[in-house]
Amino acid sequence: MSTVELDRVSYAYRGGGLAVRDVSLRIEAGEVVAMLGPNGAGKSTTLLLLLGMLPPRTGTAKLFGGPVARAVADGRVGAMPQAGGVPPRSSVRDLLEFLHAVYPRPMPVAEAIALADLDGLAGRTVERLSGGQQQRLRFAMAVIGRPDLLILDEPTAALDVQSRRAFWAAIRGYAAQGRTVLFSTHYLEEADDNADRIVVLDRGRVIADGTATSVKRMVTVRTVSVADQESGQDGGFERLPGVVAVARRDGRVVLTTTDSDATVLALAAAGLLRDLEVVGAGLEDAFLTLTGNLSGV
Repeated sequence: MSTVELDRVSYAYRGGGLAVRDVSLRIEAGEVVAMLGPNGAGKSTTLLLLLGMLPPRTGTAKLFGGPVARAVADGRVGAMPQAGGVPPRSSVRDLLEFLHAVYPRPMPVAEAIALADLDGLAGRTVERLSGGQQQRLRFAMAVIGRPDLLILDEPTAALDVQSRRAFWAAIRGYAAQGRTVLFSTHYLEEADDNADRIVVLDRGRVIADGTATSVKRMVTVRTVSVADQESGQDGGFERLPGVVAVARRDGRVVLTTTDSDATVLALAAAGLLRDLEVVGAGLEDAFLTLTGNLSGV
């Protein structure tokens, strides 16, 4: 029995086109799955369908083999929105103690506070928390019910580097207990580092589904870099065959190319072949190629 099962699910907002188109997806217990896609790809709509907040127009959505609403009512699903959802004028401890009393099998309040790195803030009211601290509180609120499925929408927005590291360590520990985590993010490096599996949506459809390595192998994009001899000048790199993006980093010219052989030959012919490096596509390169969005996420 899969934790998540979507079978040819579609959804359209009133007055608009289909936001999700024939999406089929299965996620098993213990998986950490990243959902990627450009703005408007259908990520948030898909998560709302899984939370029972939107009904599928066509197809079926199931959690743990049964209706989504039943899984949510049984406290088996926890959700962390990107923003909102934090009542004002309550202390961190009071809010978590209230939620602790609601769920059938919650974790201790102290455990939720420690897991969300909120030690020392338990007595502080919500309005006195920084943006990053409020985000960590949302995480504590999502996990205190000890859900079997944790759904996170842009979970590390507003978190600093140290807090992000602590957050992902907590997520890995949580999933190691056999629980399932599904998160959407614009931070592709986080998806690459922390997800067992990556699902890429574009225009409401699943266009890639697999490990980060397998998604990278779906595209022919490579990165070619050479020592920068142009002192920051143009150099005409963007006109070389196969090149779709040019960047300068740490004294090197980094070329994203769909034909690395042709690019290298052209560099040699131009006398620019100094300290050559050729590597396979990173997740960002693969994402931008698959979604046709070479200008950014």
